[in-house]
Amino acid sequence: MVVRADKPDLGGGLQYHIRVRPGDVARYVLLPGDPGRVPLIAGFWDEARLIASHREYTTYTGTYRGTPISATSTGIGSPSTAIAVEELLRVGADTFIRVGTTGGIQRCVEVGDLVISSAAVRLEGTSSQYVRVEYPAAASYEVVLALIEAAESLGLRYHVGVTASTDSFYLGQGRPGYRGYKQSWAEKLIPDLQAAGVLNFEMESSALFTLASIYGARAGSICAAVANRVTNEMKPDAGLRDAIRAANEAVRILSEWDEAKEKNGKKYFYPSLIAR
Repeated sequence: MVVRADKPDLGGGLQYHIRVRPGDVARYVLLPGDPGRVPLIAGFWDEARLIASHREYTTYTGTYRGTPISATSTGIGSPSTAIAVEELLRVGADTFIRVGTTGGIQRCVEVGDLVISSAAVRLEGTSSQYVRVEYPAAASYEVVLALIEAAESLGLRYHVGVTASTDSFYLGQGRPGYRGYKQSWAEKLIPDLQAAGVLNFEMESSALFTLASIYGARAGSICAAVANRVTNEMKPDAGLRDAIRAANEAVRILSEWDEAKEKNGKKYFYPSLIAR
């Protein structure tokens, strides 16, 4: 087998990093960061099977309430997320929902709440290698709406707004580094973002949204707030199961809407489409 350096396909469409091929994943893919969360997500499905596990990328495929669904872990941060999205697109996925954890920077985002990102501040470096920094990192309105519908139907507490995605968990999110290392800009970061109405920090959404927009795919993000930087509270995994439940349910909702679009010959979803 000859593998080309510019197009590292391992043969038969097998992707170099995530080790899946066409037919292995559904069009709808949930994207947790932690590989250990993939079987947790799949535990809510009707049925699930392990497809591949390589490096930080673990993939399961199955069905949720009759809808084909997959989940692939991305590891931490935008560089590995971009690799996952690139290779998932190559095997037929077109709709992505990040599901993970986050830290709130507004007092109203209580520990255990969910944050549905409508857009993201591009404080990571990966997306700038795809397009100029002025290009917006916006979530798909259909995915945002499906996540809201899911959270409402499940009776969950949630917020919708702008997220900040960073490359650094420490200084990049206004925390001191090793031995208290600081920079003046990092000390001003949270107050500046709070003034602009940004809800939370995480590390993947802006790259996900940017790549999805460039490639004509759909993407959204729902994260559980496990920390609040205003109150200085932190509870690891608080609300995570709720975020998973909402993400799974959003896939079912999107599938219904996609069927309605196809039935009516429409490219875009709008509410009255399902009220006909």
